[in-house]
Amino acid sequence: MGVDGAKGIVRTEMADPRDESCTALQPAADGDYDFLLKLLALGDSGVGKTSFLHQYTDGTFRTKFIATVGIDFKEKRLVYQAKGSEGVTGRSYRIHLQLWDTAGQERFRSLTTAFFRDAMGFLLLFDLTNRQSFLNVRSWMDQLSTHAYCERPDVVLCGNKADLENARVVSARQARELALSFGIPYLETSAASGANVTAAMQILLDLVMQRMEASLGVVPPPSPPALKDSHDASTSRSCSC
Repeated sequence: MGVDGAKGIVRTEMADPRDESCTALQPAADGDYDFLLKLLALGDSGVGKTSFLHQYTDGTFRTKFIATVGIDFKEKRLVYQAKGSEGVTGRSYRIHLQLWDTAGQERFRSLTTAFFRDAMGFLLLFDLTNRQSFLNVRSWMDQLSTHAYCERPDVVLCGNKADLENARVVSARQARELALSFGIPYLETSAASGANVTAAMQILLDLVMQRMEASLGVVPPPSPPALKDSHDASTSRSCSC
């Protein structure tokens, strides 16, 4: 175990992924955030999950592809401003995000699914230039319904690599129809240009926070809230439904 003095976070080293104490950042004594949210990116290998998370947390794009081995994660701090259905501003929440990056290869599947139940929301990515990655979305959704915290977890579907329009093989209509069949939001994103990366994360945070506030009985589920990034950036927490 180590301590990040700048952020006042106690870091617990990861051992067995099924041991919750090994997969969470625990609040320091001064309680410098309100919620620790664990969000997980999944999809086939090469669809751009790692690049997506780098773009969201650091605002950078890595051109060299290096396949994720097992599990990795990024972290980000932000202030989430809830807004009620009447447009009345709700309370602000200091959020610490753990963004888990999973390997898409089949040989790591048993390891990555072990993390599904401990995540509160999911970004499901496919590659707009790779039809097989799109067809495999159904398989990923089946795995989520089996291994996630409930049969209908909060998921945002992202058609990534939207900047490669000339190489595109999946139409927006096909992707929207698939998302509609699962009842989940769909956005076309680009980890290279940053297009819709923050928007996709904001939609997922809206869904997670609505579920959390409703389950805790804090306030009625809010309308889509505003999202403000703090300058303290750099990697999730499970809820029941």
